[in-house]
Amino acid sequence: MRQVTAVVLGAGQRGAEAYAEFARNFPNEMKIVGVAEPREDRRAQFSRRYGVPAERCFADWEAALAPEKYADCVLVCTQDRMHYRPTLTALEKGYHVLCEKPMSVDRREMIEMVAAAKRADRLLSICHVLRYSPFFMKLKSMLDSGAIGQLAAVQHIECVGYWHAAHSYVRGNWRNTAESSPMILAKYCHDLDIMNWLVGSRCTALSSFGSLLHFTPAHRPEGAPPRCLDGCPARDGCPYYAPRFYLDHPDGPEYAKVVSLDPSRDAVLEALRTGPYGRCVYACDNDVVDHQVVNLNYENGVTASMTMCDFTQRWERSINLMGSKGQIVGNMEDCRIECRDFAGGHTTTVSVHIPPSNHGGSDDTMMHEFVSLVSGGGRSRTSAEMSLESHLMALAAEESRLKGGAVIDMARYARL
Repeated sequence: MRQVTAVVLGAGQRGAEAYAEFARNFPNEMKIVGVAEPREDRRAQFSRRYGVPAERCFADWEAALAPEKYADCVLVCTQDRMHYRPTLTALEKGYHVLCEKPMSVDRREMIEMVAAAKRADRLLSICHVLRYSPFFMKLKSMLDSGAIGQLAAVQHIECVGYWHAAHSYVRGNWRNTAESSPMILAKYCHDLDIMNWLVGSRCTALSSFGSLLHFTPAHRPEGAPPRCLDGCPARDGCPYYAPRFYLDHPDGPEYAKVVSLDPSRDAVLEALRTGPYGRCVYACDNDVVDHQVVNLNYENGVTASMTMCDFTQRWERSINLMGSKGQIVGNMEDCRIECRDFAGGHTTTVSVHIPPSNHGGSDDTMMHEFVSLVSGGGRSRTSAEMSLESHLMALAAEESRLKGGAVIDMARYARL
């Protein structure tokens, strides 16, 4: 397989530390030859880390895609509402594209992106990385082998984690629907895609309930200032006190890199005094839900329920697959799957090996497949059309939620 060259649009946490990092870990497979990033400090850091020459470092994606085609592919890792135009431009110029999810927040744009890839005869892959997780791949193989007979129902739960919710969906980039996307699209389109893959059928109808229950001004402690470091009287009893999380929590260092490129304690504290991540969680401009449920009905008769909630100790996914001959229960965080056989009355426990990378070991596996496809070999376990289906389901679920749980017919919803 030949080495693939890539341009990265957006040198944030995913662009720089997940997908571009693949080029450092597997230099024989991919080389970064261009980057677009509006923040000068991040752009300079990316250039040094990946050896991108100054003439290929740009402040915006338009400038990065203006020259004649100079790479095999483009990795679109900009913010949620900035995926459509760079993806279309890259496809029109002959690049293959890997696009971070969600592909768009607009139904028409999503459909047009898939059509544009077909017109250009270029690969368009959406980063639904959970399909590449050893945990979900094992679940899929167990279902396909008939381990529990005919699948009848699925119960899936995503525990967001109180600290991850406060960082990303209250203080962070995905807190506000108008600036990013609904929570169901930003976070849960992964899970909808996985559900479709496991069930192996099309969703015919769905309904959803949920709300922003807790992270509102009504729950702001008496006397709490707009920022945690402005002498909050409730800090000792508040699980969302920012300095405690970014400086003392086990996962704090990873998230502190988003707060400040300088990881020193003084730099992080200064960023919390002045930046968005130091705000009181009850005094932000967030409007995305903090809990939501979705009920799904599939063409093959399978029913499913999916629950997302911010208020959990751990960030984890758990699943319960119920079939005619047995039951599979699993927890992705614990890397553990149990298969219970009804006839034999025994339980088989499987421990899944998870490599040390993001999303349960799936990022590198997805990148291996993508660069293989770009270089002209291999088969894909997903497609832009499949990703489009789960994205439309997410938008339909949000519409159902806003309509008080109205049932949405997916065939009708997918027609413009």
